[in-house]
Amino acid sequence: MSLHAYSRVWLHITWGTLERRPLLPKPAAAKVSNYLYDYAEEKRVYMKINFVNPDHAHVLVDLPTSLPIDELVKLLKGSSSHWIDQNRLIPGKFSWARGYGAFSVSHSGVEQVARYIARQEEHHRKRTFSEELELLVKKHGLVWRDEETVETVQN
Repeated sequence: MSLHAYSRVWLHITWGTLERRPLLPKPAAAKVSNYLYDYAEEKRVYMKINFVNPDHAHVLVDLPTSLPIDELVKLLKGSSSHWIDQNRLIPGKFSWARGYGAFSVSHSGVEQVARYIARQEEHHRKRTFSEELELLVKKHGLVWRDEETVETVQN
C-alpha cells in the first residue's frame, strides 16, 4: 500500500501593485492573467480563476501540500513581475507591493468566490482595491491596518 498526501485547501489570494498605482492597462493585465495560469500549471498548482486589474490581482488556487502560502505568493508575484519586465508590458520597471491577503475558502464556497473574482470590473466601479481589501480582511475576522497605521505601529 502506498501512502499519499491528500488535501483540498482553497485560497483566495490578492495583492496590489507598488503604491497601488494602476500600472497595468487592460491588454497587459490580460497577458499577465494568462501568464499566471501557465506559471501555476508549470508549478503544479491548480488555479481555478484569476483576474488581474490595473492595480491588483486576485487568484483562487488549491494550495498543494508541498507549498506554504507565503512561498506560493512569492512565486506568483516574483515570476509575474519578472515576466512583465522581461516582456516590456509597461514602460519602466514593474513592481508588486509588499504583502498580500490570503483567505481560506470552503469547498462549498468556491463557485461563489470564483464569480466574485470574475466580476472584478463590476466591483471596482463601486469601490477601490484598498476598500475591497479592507472588507475582505474584516469579513475574515482580522484587524485592518492601512499603511499609515502600520508605520505608526512600527515607529
